[in-house]
Amino acid sequence: MSVRILASMLLVSVMAAPAIAQESYDVVILGGRVMDPETGRDEVANVGIRDGQVRAITVDDIRGRKVIDASGHIVAPGFVDILASIRQEKSAHEFKIGDGVTTVLGMHGGPIDVAGYAGDHAAVGPLVNYGATVSHAELRQAVGATDRYAPATPVQIEAMRPLAVKAIRDGAVGIGFGINYTPGASYEEVFALFEVAAAEGVPCHLHARYKGNVFPLTMSLATMEVIAMAAATGAQAQLAHLVSSTVGSAPLSIALIEGAAARGVDVGFDFHVWTRNQTRLQSALFDEGWQDRFGGADYSDIYVADTQERLTEARFHELRAQPGPLSIQTEFIPEEEMIMGLESPLGIVSSDGGGLIDGRGHPRSTGTFGRFLGRFVRELEVVDWMEGIAKITLLPAQRLEKSIPAMSRKGRLQIGMDADIAVFDPATVQERATYADPAQRSEGIAYVIVNGVVVLDDGEIVEGAEPGQWLRHPRPAP
Repeated sequence: MSVRILASMLLVSVMAAPAIAQESYDVVILGGRVMDPETGRDEVANVGIRDGQVRAITVDDIRGRKVIDASGHIVAPGFVDILASIRQEKSAHEFKIGDGVTTVLGMHGGPIDVAGYAGDHAAVGPLVNYGATVSHAELRQAVGATDRYAPATPVQIEAMRPLAVKAIRDGAVGIGFGINYTPGASYEEVFALFEVAAAEGVPCHLHARYKGNVFPLTMSLATMEVIAMAAATGAQAQLAHLVSSTVGSAPLSIALIEGAAARGVDVGFDFHVWTRNQTRLQSALFDEGWQDRFGGADYSDIYVADTQERLTEARFHELRAQPGPLSIQTEFIPEEEMIMGLESPLGIVSSDGGGLIDGRGHPRSTGTFGRFLGRFVRELEVVDWMEGIAKITLLPAQRLEKSIPAMSRKGRLQIGMDADIAVFDPATVQERATYADPAQRSEGIAYVIVNGVVVLDDGEIVEGAEPGQWLRHPRPAP
């Protein structure tokens, strides 16, 4: 055989080989169970990442500069935490990464100074993508409505509108409400800000007005308020940490949300999966009658967050009378109501985590997604793996993509999507964090990739990686 004929045969052979196998990627993930809730893809395959995006999902061999062996692991979209106030420090980002989270949205609240917020996070060297709403409470403070038990005046309400508009146009991704903490907030001021949100194309995310199932001021009534505001204004609404507020009202509250959504009202809900909440003892939540609103909880169900001291009635009143906020946890959230939320097609799992201070705080800040996958998906089988992954990836991304166009490229594992990816072991994934020792990363989360950059490598944080991006509401056209 002549050299010319042999060369021609080799050229034809190379040209006939799959083109995908000839390409080199920045990162390849080999042999994992690739799961994408939007398309339903569920197969053992290889993933190729280049320039921050997923460029290949194939059973063919592929090669790259960084190779991850994902055998026996699930390869999923990076988890989206739709409700977390991530602290502006590196450790807060590292704990989120250790729980499989690639995007953190502070939908519960956020500052009026949006540029300052973004700059402070950029200075951290962010590992995760981040964004936040503008807070109704901060808007109240800015216009002088400082009494949490008194409604804003008509003049103050009108002054809030332009402040909210400016914050949104500066990049805030919605308006966050904590109405239960400002019980004097009038229907008129809430409605006015819903109108702003509708006009600016952003959602309202609400810790709603009431708590529990003490008639008539039940969480179900608070849910009706939110649905009515959304229906009347056309604004998207999301009820934050619904289950920790229902305490007996879950069946009706969830039915109200599902029924309204089925009839065209843009409303949904999210919640964490822990039996304790965490808040300030000095807040309005612990005003007279709190035990009934907390479903029959007692003083002994309250713990000081930092020390885990269990309170007595005398200690409760002593600490509540002290100046300055004290973080406490209350054991009262029924797991059966969490399961109701998980069984709803609208239920999204979020952490509601505010981060740790000196290693102390609530374990929801560090272990919510490991706990959800380990306990409620693997152990209790409340939902299967695909539906469980959807509740922490696709569903929150879809709730936010109208306000944040970049979210249409997240929460999915498809060619052309942002390479935000979590690789975890379904047999071992679970939380390590506890109430007494919350500063622990979850077990079974092996690799995390943010915008194409590996930030968790075989369980270890990658030093110097800073791929997180500010996710903002787009500026209006000039």
